[in-house]
Amino acid sequence: MTAATRLAGWFSGIGKAASDVLPVRLGRQSLSRMPSTPARIAGVDQALIWVTVALLMFGLVMVYSASVAMPDNPKFARYAHTHFLTRHVVSLMVAFIAAVVAFQVPIATWEKLAPWLFVVSLVLLMLVLVPFIGKGVNGARRWITLGFMNFQPSELAKFAVLLYAADYMVRKMDVKERFFRAVLPMAAAIAVVGSLLLAEPDMGAFMVISVIAMGILFLGGVNARMFFVIAAVVVVAFALMVMLSEWRRERIFAYLDPWSEKYAMGKGYQLSHSLIAFGRGEVFGVGLGGSIEKLHWLPEAHTDFLMAVIGEEFGLVGVLAVIALFMWMTRRIMHIGRQSIALDRLFAGLVAQGVGIWIGFQTFINIGVNLGALPTKGLTLPLMSYGGSAILMNLISLAVVLRIDYENRLLMRGGRA
Repeated sequence: MTAATRLAGWFSGIGKAASDVLPVRLGRQSLSRMPSTPARIAGVDQALIWVTVALLMFGLVMVYSASVAMPDNPKFARYAHTHFLTRHVVSLMVAFIAAVVAFQVPIATWEKLAPWLFVVSLVLLMLVLVPFIGKGVNGARRWITLGFMNFQPSELAKFAVLLYAADYMVRKMDVKERFFRAVLPMAAAIAVVGSLLLAEPDMGAFMVISVIAMGILFLGGVNARMFFVIAAVVVVAFALMVMLSEWRRERIFAYLDPWSEKYAMGKGYQLSHSLIAFGRGEVFGVGLGGSIEKLHWLPEAHTDFLMAVIGEEFGLVGVLAVIALFMWMTRRIMHIGRQSIALDRLFAGLVAQGVGIWIGFQTFINIGVNLGALPTKGLTLPLMSYGGSAILMNLISLAVVLRIDYENRLLMRGGRA
């Protein structure tokens, strides 16, 4: 075959009839000129994988940096300096294996499992409240000890509610304009989950789950007026929770004035030292390992306030780099969801967009809390903070997104998912 013939073959798909191409238009990107049997298409989104790996590896380094001095504290004197690093590595290994397994599961199977996973998450949320089963830390009972790691059922609940809400919208598509038949049952399910989470208490997880469910309802086509009514009810509900709880009110007051004499050594202690860490970092930071705030000044530096340590050691440049990676990841996941919906795969599309809402919203809350833009809330930084069950469910959810992308590409090649 001559070079001219090969070139003609490469471009021959452009002039084919409409019946030989895939008539899909996605936003500004037109896929109508794509041949029905392209020569080579990568199996999964390589860029999404590498951004995920970059966040995981940077998080691993920062968890070690933020926790290396903790054994100097008498409370952690029996731990080695690599204790948290080792446990984080084990969590990453377990999460990677689970993600590989999750990727092998077809999306149709996840759709069938959605109601059962929701039931399992409810059972675990009940069990964590039972004495001698649930493990309490700092007054909160949120973990179940599995030996090699402490599992947090609220992390599974985020994933389970995501799948259940997507499956629910597919089943209720014919009545999505009717409040009592489409919205009220889902609201009741979220209320049950919320009551169990508030009993732990874990208001942060309840906020994330509520936003995930509301986002999927909105993207699924629920009437805009009903959506705004739901949003108003949720806002009022959270406002009442704060007003009726003294220690939650104290958190809000401490957030408003963390430097006051009343709160600087109490409810505002974490926030004030987080702000000091960002201030010390300035533009380029003090260098990896050079943080002062992690030396027993900033509590939970390796979990909820990891971004403050990043800000101190890598400065504004490091913070902006992390934000840029999360923004790109969220945008890419939402794009995969839109692509799936364009291919008439509603459940898969809503699941992918739900994962994007989950990661994007939780990242926004965590960084906002660290910067003092939002009240203190116990939410980790996805993929980066220390925490086995959070890393596990983050990677499983991203594996499901990659599976959705894989099936989308398979369908665009003319295959079957």
